[in-house]
Amino acid sequence: MVMPDQPKARVRSRYGFTIIELLAVMVIIGVLAGVAIIKFGDSKRRAHLAVMKSDLRNLGLIAETRFAADESYAGVVPPPGSAGVTLTFEGTATGWSATARHEALPNFVCEARSGAEMNCY
Repeated sequence: MVMPDQPKARVRSRYGFTIIELLAVMVIIGVLAGVAIIKFGDSKRRAHLAVMKSDLRNLGLIAETRFAADESYAGVVPPPGSAGVTLTFEGTATGWSATARHEALPNFVCEARSGAEMNCY
């Protein structure tokens, strides 16, 4: 028996998310985005270094090919580097040295010399 002056129990139908649930999702997304940005930045730096090394390797091959033909490294003109890479070359009759710099990495330089390994710092 239902009494007329007694309030009926309300049945709550749920149509959306609570503010706490939305804030929790936003925090999780923010943390994941922060981690992704850090990893992406490191990947770009490694890619720029790989481009610099590749351009120096190619320049070394050009110099050695020139030496095989003319028995001198003098007169080797460095080709234009990849996008953002600046190459310099100094050649003599007996040896050569070259450097590569990338405009996105102003504090990094890669160096190569005839008969030596490439160094990046």
